[in-house]
Amino acid sequence: MKYKTLYFLFSLLFLIPSSFFLIKHGLKPAVDFTGGTILEISITPKEDQELSLDKITNLVEDTVILNQAIQQENNIFVIKAQQFDQETNQAIKQTLEDQLGEVEETRFETVGPTMGKELIKKTLIGVFIAAGFILVFVATRFKDKKYGICAILAMLHDTFITVGIFSYLGVTRGVEVDALFVTAILTILSFSVHDTIVVYDRIRESIKLYPRLSYTDLVNKAVTETLGRSVNNSLTIIFMLLALYLLGGDTTKWFVFALLIGTISGTYSSTFTAAPLLVLWEDLKAKHHTSKV
Repeated sequence: MKYKTLYFLFSLLFLIPSSFFLIKHGLKPAVDFTGGTILEISITPKEDQELSLDKITNLVEDTVILNQAIQQENNIFVIKAQQFDQETNQAIKQTLEDQLGEVEETRFETVGPTMGKELIKKTLIGVFIAAGFILVFVATRFKDKKYGICAILAMLHDTFITVGIFSYLGVTRGVEVDALFVTAILTILSFSVHDTIVVYDRIRESIKLYPRLSYTDLVNKAVTETLGRSVNNSLTIIFMLLALYLLGGDTTKWFVFALLIGTISGTYSSTFTAAPLLVLWEDLKAKHHTSKV
């Protein structure tokens, strides 16, 4: 743990840009939050027609105002636009049928602005409730509040980096955050704490087995013993997510990317953020005690 300052500085290399983009630009909300209509259709083209995303976009834009570029996965197209009714929906499908071929609707969903605000509210409440339960559980399980607080700080570290990267992607590539992104964030919270608890549990065992060792040595021992397991466990998840990201469709691409960033960050933070925070806590506690004496 003598390099804990370097570990914290490495985290700051990501946290500072994340803070900058979040404060200056925020996140780019999708239809789920702002309100609008999602239309998902499958198109079977005529024999003399070739499906072109640009042509479909031009045809749709003649009827509605798009919120973002149309997403394509083989012959399935996802249209996200400002709110429109069933009559407009039929007009869009009729236009596409006349120009391209058979159109089959697989999803038609309208989200009002009120529902979008309600989803934002529920998302924030869900994150706070999850963080609260995790804090209480870890602090109770290890019979010391420092474990709960440090675990939450490491968890927020992972979440903040992921959200910051999506803020950057929203500015540079127009990536929007939707309900799937919320699911990814809540999953990241769970994964981050899961790995951290493994390290903390080994520290607690070492305290009982080696009572004469200093706290820093105990943390070093726990990190050394769990590092290989954590990396190997995370790599199995990372390889799977990479395959999904590279081979999956556009509809799940950014959901998988969020999980991928969260997994990598969680693997790092459980060893190089959560554990050093405990050592820092004990160092500050010892200095405070010395100053009193």
